[in-house]
Amino acid sequence: MSASSAPGHSRLTKTHKMSIAGVSVLGAAALAFSLVPAEQADATTVAAEPVSWTQAVDAVHTKNVQGLTQQHQVVEKAVKAAEAKKIADAKAAKAKKDAEAKAKAEAAAKKERAKKEAASRAAARKPVYANNLDGWIREALSIMKREGIPGSYAGIHRNIMRESSGNPRAINLWDINAQNGIPSKGLLQVIQPTFNAYHVKGTKFDLYDPVANIVAACNYAADRYGSMDNVNSAY
Repeated sequence: MSASSAPGHSRLTKTHKMSIAGVSVLGAAALAFSLVPAEQADATTVAAEPVSWTQAVDAVHTKNVQGLTQQHQVVEKAVKAAEAKKIADAKAAKAKKDAEAKAKAEAAAKKERAKKEAASRAAARKPVYANNLDGWIREALSIMKREGIPGSYAGIHRNIMRESSGNPRAINLWDINAQNGIPSKGLLQVIQPTFNAYHVKGTKFDLYDPVANIVAACNYAADRYGSMDNVNSAY
């Protein structure tokens, strides 16, 4: 069994060991001083009062405790500074993330507003045509102008009145086309193969649709006669 663990002996802490070491040094110094012969001492020298053991131990202990306290304060201050920096960094990161999300949301909202405004302006610029013969011809003429297809309001109107009397659901069931199974239909009495070949993009793919019928017929007449204006009979 070691001396430190023997019965009746208490374990010495680091602080106690440092205190005892300091006291030993002080004791040795005091002992050396007391052994100087009286005759060798100067007459004017006054012997110092012996330092008590308790005072010496307390002084060394107090100094050690003060040193440890200062070290603890330094460490505690460093820990608090690190924690404060961690919190500040987290707040800064969150603020940056929130700012980026806000900027992204604002950009998306701005883009959506611009899209809606553009659509609104386009709708405002787009003319509204009446759902009658006059409106159908005028809408067809706007598409023909865009596509470079010649023809006038008068020429289109004249041929419509001759072919269908303005009825977009008109159908010829007695001529040669009807006998061949492809009857003429619509305002300008167009057969399906001709409509398929001369259909203009941007109009409905429906032979009975009045605007699509007019534009396809005028496109065909322009290819064959130069313009619907040049057509004055069955074509």
